[in-house]
Amino acid sequence: MHRVAVIGVGCTRVGELWDKSLKDLIVESATKALDDAGIDKVDIVYVGNAYSKILQTQGNLGSFTVDSLGFEGIPAVSIEAADCSGSLAFHEAYKAVRSGLVGKALVVGVEKMSDSSPEEVAKALMSCEDQDYVAFTGVTQPGLHALVLRLYMETFKVKHEEIAEFTVKAHKNASNNPYAQFKNPLKVEDVLRSPILADPLRLLEYTTVADGSAALVLCSIEEAEKMGKKPVVEVLGSASATDKLYLPERIGKLSFNATREAAKKAFEEAKFSVDKVNFVETHDSSTIMGVISLEDLGFVGKGRGASLVVEGGIEIDGKIPTNTMGGSKGRGNPVGATGVYQLVEAVLQLRGEAGKNQVKDAKIGLTHTIAGVGNFATVNILGCL
Repeated sequence: MHRVAVIGVGCTRVGELWDKSLKDLIVESATKALDDAGIDKVDIVYVGNAYSKILQTQGNLGSFTVDSLGFEGIPAVSIEAADCSGSLAFHEAYKAVRSGLVGKALVVGVEKMSDSSPEEVAKALMSCEDQDYVAFTGVTQPGLHALVLRLYMETFKVKHEEIAEFTVKAHKNASNNPYAQFKNPLKVEDVLRSPILADPLRLLEYTTVADGSAALVLCSIEEAEKMGKKPVVEVLGSASATDKLYLPERIGKLSFNATREAAKKAFEEAKFSVDKVNFVETHDSSTIMGVISLEDLGFVGKGRGASLVVEGGIEIDGKIPTNTMGGSKGRGNPVGATGVYQLVEAVLQLRGEAGKNQVKDAKIGLTHTIAGVGNFATVNILGCL
C-alpha cells in the first residue's frame, strides 16, 4: 500500500456564474490543479456531482470531463452522493492511488445550479432524502433543517442567537477569501432579522444557490518527492459511512451516526485522535448542521457546540479553527463540489497559503461533508508533518 499525497489544487470562484457552463467550470478548476501539480496528464479522473442529471439533463460526467480536458482513452468515474459527491470522489481516488493500481488521479467536484428555477432546485435538493416517506410530503431541505434546529434548541435549552453566531463567523472568514460567494460581514441581529425560510430557520442561516468547481491531483508520496514537491501534503485517513435514510430514525438523538462512524474510521487509519487536529472544514449547509457536526466529530461535547462558537472557539486563532475560508455559508455551497473545496482549503492551510485566514502552525486538518440531513458522511484527514 502506498502513502498518498495531494500535489495540485485549483478552484473557480463560487457564485451565480451565469456566463459559465458546467464544462467551463470543470475546465477552469482542473486546469488550475494540473498547473499547480506541474503535470499535463493523469491516469484516471474522478468527478463528483449531485444534480447535473436533474438540472442540466447531463449524465456520463466521467466521459464529459475527460473530453472537456482534451484527454483521450483514460478511464473516468462519475460519483453522486448528494453533498458528499465531491468528497466521496476524493475518497475513491485516494483508495485507487493507495492500492498502487493508479499513478496519478485527478478529482473534480462541480455543480451548476443558478440556471435553474427555485422550484427545480428545491426538488433536486430533496432527491437525497427518502422519496416514498419524506419527500412526498412536500417538505423542503430548509424545512428539515428547521425541524432539527427547533429540536436542538428545545432539547439543550440553547438560544437561537447562539446558533446564529455560526453564520457570523462564517462570513467573517469568507471576507478574506478571494473566491467566496458572500464576503459581507454580518451581526447576529442581521441573521435573526432575515426572512424565515421555515420556522425557526432564517434565510441567513442556510446556504443558497451556487455554481462552482474545485479540483485536486493525487499521487503516491514517493512520486511527489521525486517531483520535488515541498511541502508534501499527505492523506492520513479517509472514510465514508451511511445512516438511516428515513429521517425520523436519525434525528431523534440530534447526532448523526454517519459522521461518527466515518470519523472513527478515518482516525483509526490516521492512528491518532481528534485532539491532534489543528483545524476543521466541516459541513454547515445550515447553522445547526455546523454546530451538530462539531459535536459529532468529537471537538466538543453533546449540546455544547453553540457555546464553543459563541466563546470564540472556532475562530482562526481559537481552540479549533473551523471553516477557515467561510464554509458552505460564506464561501458558498455548490453542492457536489463543496467537499472538494473543503479539501482545497485544507491543502492551502497546510501549505501555509491561506493568506489572512492562515491558521498558525497548521499541521493536521480534517474535512467533513454530510449528505442532506446526515444520511451519508465522509471524513478526510490531511497532514503536513
